[in-house]
Amino acid sequence: MTNNNSTRIFLVLLLQFTFFLTYGQDGWEMLFNGKDFSNFEQLNGNAKYKIEKGEMIGTSRLNTPNSFMATKKAYGDFILEFDVFVENGLNSGVQFRSLSLPEYMDGRVHGYQCEIETSDRKWAGGIYDEARRGWLYPLSRNSQGQNAFKPGEWNHYRIEAIGNNIRTWINGIQCANLVDDVTASGFIAFQVHSIHQEDLEGKIVKWKNIRIKTSDLEKERNNVALYAPEISYLQNQLTPNEVRKGWRLLWNGKTTEGWRGAKLDAFPEKGWVMEDGTLSVLSSGGAESRNGGDIVTTAAFSNFELSVDFKLTKGANSGIKYFVDPELNKGEGSAIGLEFQVLDDKEHPDAKMGKNGNRTVGSLYDLIRAENLENSRGKNFNGINKWNNARIVVKDGHVEHWLNNVKVVEFDRFSQTFKALVEKSKYEKWENFGVIPEGLILLQDHGDNVSFRSIKVREF
Repeated sequence: MTNNNSTRIFLVLLLQFTFFLTYGQDGWEMLFNGKDFSNFEQLNGNAKYKIEKGEMIGTSRLNTPNSFMATKKAYGDFILEFDVFVENGLNSGVQFRSLSLPEYMDGRVHGYQCEIETSDRKWAGGIYDEARRGWLYPLSRNSQGQNAFKPGEWNHYRIEAIGNNIRTWINGIQCANLVDDVTASGFIAFQVHSIHQEDLEGKIVKWKNIRIKTSDLEKERNNVALYAPEISYLQNQLTPNEVRKGWRLLWNGKTTEGWRGAKLDAFPEKGWVMEDGTLSVLSSGGAESRNGGDIVTTAAFSNFELSVDFKLTKGANSGIKYFVDPELNKGEGSAIGLEFQVLDDKEHPDAKMGKNGNRTVGSLYDLIRAENLENSRGKNFNGINKWNNARIVVKDGHVEHWLNNVKVVEFDRFSQTFKALVEKSKYEKWENFGVIPEGLILLQDHGDNVSFRSIKVREF
């Protein structure tokens, strides 16, 4: 055999070996080669990134914005796996399907982020929408996922982004089960979070074994865990899983079907508009039920789970009521029922009325103040002119209010405690308030411009 032939054979074998290392036998590709950042670019902040022993290492720097080591290539559907170690107290994350555009906040990185954190909140593995919508999938409804991350150790992450399904696992335990269709493709980036405390400067986060698969994904998918509830942000649509579990749309996004005025036999002729999949009550100067008036479902509900997206304008007031009996109040004002308060807490005076904040957003109006029952970080409110989600769960006497998937109110409507609260409230004059066997669901006209969409319910 000639030297030339030997050289050719050697080169072929070397290429095959390199291909095996890079792509593996099953289509996996090493996203980070462990040697250099030739396929990456650093965006936004100036935290330090370096490579040691094949690991990507990010070091926090005081008073610099969030820093991102981003792929130059965009990825749509994929499965991403990596190992990460983060020092205690430092927050981090991995961006995916993310963008940096000059026309959006001067190039600020925005998009989906899989959370890496060591805090007592335990939302590692949740999905945050960086610089856009905030938390999409906190782990407040997934207690098993909350305990997946092990502080002070290497943790193995897996992110599946296939179509509008986004799912995450840490150490084999499912954390997020999200359905969202806002961004279909973008870069992947490894974050060093901004810090403003001197004792956090110099802390590190390390990644290794970063690999990605972009083909033949269906056969590679993990099974969905029963303990990881699906949270969908599809507008006025139900997922196949929601249909299977008995969810139905209470508003179809187009017509008045299933709704009427609380004090009318038909839908109001004025005061409410339906446009681009959004149902809005118009402003009439803050006069309660003086324009179109409240609207209610034509069907009554007893045990149910209700989900409603709402958006407040500045200074606005409204509410989502349940166990409504339209016969209780035939005079002026709103129909009577238990109320999930929808309010601009900063601008509307009602937030400072009542007792101990029991008229603020998410509260059981005039009865129980909404507060974060999961951790001490305050209510998970997205803000004014942004979409928020109200979730109300009723099982016999047990009732829960959830604001953007964080529990804020919990009570038993048949308890002596509830009865005592009613007796000290504006509702004391209404017989059987809050304890009727079934009632209508209501969207309130309080004279302010408030919008609703994705109104859906399932009954137990």
